[in-house]
Amino acid sequence: MLKLLGLGSLGALVASYPIFIERFMLELNHYRIPIPNLPPAFDGFRIVQLSDMHIGPMSPEWFLQSAVDMANKIPKDIIVFTGDAVQSDVPDSDIDTIWKMLGSLQAPSGVYSIYGNHDHWIGIDKSMHYAEKYNRVLRHQAVRLERDGQHVWLGGFGDLWDDDLGADACFANSEKNDCRIVLAHNPDTADIPLDYDIDLYICGHTHGGQANLPIIRDLVTPVNNLNYIQGLVQSENSQVFISKGIGWGGCPARINCPPEVALIELKCG
Repeated sequence: MLKLLGLGSLGALVASYPIFIERFMLELNHYRIPIPNLPPAFDGFRIVQLSDMHIGPMSPEWFLQSAVDMANKIPKDIIVFTGDAVQSDVPDSDIDTIWKMLGSLQAPSGVYSIYGNHDHWIGIDKSMHYAEKYNRVLRHQAVRLERDGQHVWLGGFGDLWDDDLGADACFANSEKNDCRIVLAHNPDTADIPLDYDIDLYICGHTHGGQANLPIIRDLVTPVNNLNYIQGLVQSENSQVFISKGIGWGGCPARINCPPEVALIELKCG
């Protein structure tokens, strides 16, 4: 009987671990990404990325706030948020709460956001109303980041599923050989041919698959290109970085795929 109880307790612990433990084991992961077209003045430029907060059921405010606090403490140049602030069907108070929380982010050269598919599903007018009270949203536009007389462009595309990319308008002011970095929620965006080069896409959307075991792998794969699950990937057109994100989708569990705040350090390639 004691053995059965022990086995039962062990089984319950194993079953609960992905839901109640690992899902809250927030990591800071440092990625050094070589960019062949990077101006030398931007060698070592540090981008902190948050993605897929998914405020809503089983994504408590204290945990989301811990990700914001971590991002604020890290030495960096800019912070970017790559969409899905909300889970579908949350009240307006949650939309306001999460965008206000993101609005407390601070970085020397600015904080920039885009929208994801869930931000559209909750009602893009609602998301825009609350987001633009607190944040600099780069939907369909780009900013020119300056350093020691050199520059790169940071742009934001619309969500691939629920918005126009706005790719033509985004970099209308850039020159042919400029270095361009794009915030795009869905990494499949990188497979769309453009009339100009993108040096790096920074994406979210997949939550890293939420599982990474030989048998149980990639519980969440909302992409056509299954190479685009997590980390740095080379596409036909560009380099693509995909964050594992903060929240969850489909199933409130993570298995060998803890949530992350990503620190991206750009290096001359």
